[in-house]
Amino acid sequence: MTEKTITARPTFSEVLLGWKLINEEKLDIALKEQSSGGQGLRPLGEVLVSLGFISELDMLNALSYSLGVKHLTFSEFPKVVPEDNYPTVKFMRQYKVVPLGSEGNRMRFAMANPLDEYALNALSVFTSKELEIYISSEKDIMEAIEQYFGNTVQMTTIMEDMRGEEGESAGVEFEEDVHHLRDMALEAPIVKLVNMLLTRAVEGRASDIHVEPFESNIKVRYRIDGALNEIESLPKRLQSAVISRIKIMSKMNIAERRLPQDGRIKLRVSGKDIDIRVSTIPTIFGESVVMRILDKGSTLVELEPLGFPEETLREYSSLITMPYGMILVTGPTGSGKTTTLYASLSKINSADKKIITIEDPIEYQIEGINQIQVKPKIGLTFANGLRHIVRQDPDVIMVGEIRDTETAEISIHSALTGHLVFSTLHTNDAPGAVTRLIDMGIESFLVSSSLIGVLAQRLVRVICPNCKEPFTPKQDLLEKIGKNISGFTVYHGGGCENCRYTGYKGRTGIFELMAMTEEIRGLILEKTSADVIRQKALSGGMQALRDCGWQKVRDGVTTVEEVLRATQE
Repeated sequence: MTEKTITARPTFSEVLLGWKLINEEKLDIALKEQSSGGQGLRPLGEVLVSLGFISELDMLNALSYSLGVKHLTFSEFPKVVPEDNYPTVKFMRQYKVVPLGSEGNRMRFAMANPLDEYALNALSVFTSKELEIYISSEKDIMEAIEQYFGNTVQMTTIMEDMRGEEGESAGVEFEEDVHHLRDMALEAPIVKLVNMLLTRAVEGRASDIHVEPFESNIKVRYRIDGALNEIESLPKRLQSAVISRIKIMSKMNIAERRLPQDGRIKLRVSGKDIDIRVSTIPTIFGESVVMRILDKGSTLVELEPLGFPEETLREYSSLITMPYGMILVTGPTGSGKTTTLYASLSKINSADKKIITIEDPIEYQIEGINQIQVKPKIGLTFANGLRHIVRQDPDVIMVGEIRDTETAEISIHSALTGHLVFSTLHTNDAPGAVTRLIDMGIESFLVSSSLIGVLAQRLVRVICPNCKEPFTPKQDLLEKIGKNISGFTVYHGGGCENCRYTGYKGRTGIFELMAMTEEIRGLILEKTSADVIRQKALSGGMQALRDCGWQKVRDGVTTVEEVLRATQE
């Protein structure tokens, strides 16, 4: 219904009386109340609701009928509105109006009071298109304004505050003045800006925040589901203040801008205790900051939801209940190794077992497990800490990462002397872990005797369930993966607001488990190459990473592109 057609209908009062929502007496009371304010007439519907004579829903439905405009609730609003020439957010909030997008030569707006001629005239100034007006409650309109423009509003407000308080050149002219930097970093607008960036990252499921200075601006990117997404571009003039604020929060030296620094921020966001590891490094345009978000209060995941194939899960669950030996989890950085180890420890954690971990950093806190944080500055390294752990009479030991020969030797000796040892290595596949240990100088007979299993893993993104649709992959991708798609349907995500138009939401694991057999132990003793060990493991029933990924393609969990990306060598 357009603005021009809001005529020739029964009056609002007539509808209310005709629908028997009120009687003449209540109408008279409302009309007297309406005119007694002394500051102009309040809308009659608003007066009736405030007096308790009718519900807001009845009022909106009656007004909708009277004006000949459709009543929309928030659930009927679009999820997102495209960019266009809209009124300011201040105007929307003042006159309780929100745009709902446009179609052809019409632009749609929801209003709490479609009789407001000033607001209607102002809207016609903002667009040359014909107005299509709907009626909605004030609450629904305010909620829509926040959903559509909330982040923009916050950012714009903060920027205006900073411009008013600091001037356009803030953070540039006084770059060498440490006292000025500290003052700027503690001012309310900068504090709000940094807090907003951190809060939005946590709420958006980001694992990392990248604050990167360039010649004319500062880019802020979030890593979500393993992929970087650019979120904001901040003015260059805010660089020193923003970086200094982050450094103050993480207890770094704000005067030191020539050397890399590390720090840590602890805060509470949306009821969660969040630990943020902060790293700065000098670049040509200033200090670049990366913040790794660790959810300290996160409920520890179990093994089952990680994505293990049924047979692999059964075999791995059997390995982690062995009384002694070493289990290695391998893969590149960000492949979910630590999560798998924590889930493994959680599964075997019981009152009759003493479990001690040495980690850098401690990413989850597990009830009933003794966890040690590595502190190289005071001599508490993996190797040094591990020496003392074995004197604590543990049943299970978890070493965050085998980084050097000394740590590898102590871990293996611990496994040989009656402890179950978990650790991680950076190798491409499961057999590669064996040759890596031997290359580090560990004797082959020690590797053969101590190792009971190696789990290689990767993370692949999961197709967004909201926009999942059948899809035919390109032939060259199928040739690369060496598979065909006859007999089943392949899917991908078309892209929607739910997944930030990436087609993916969340991640799952693909796995390759090599359990030790007598044949493989013999090959290790002979210092056979990883390729030969791999062929023996495959012939013995090991499922390769790529095959595990392909099964998830067949199951409609992920895409061919994701499996290729995760398993390319």
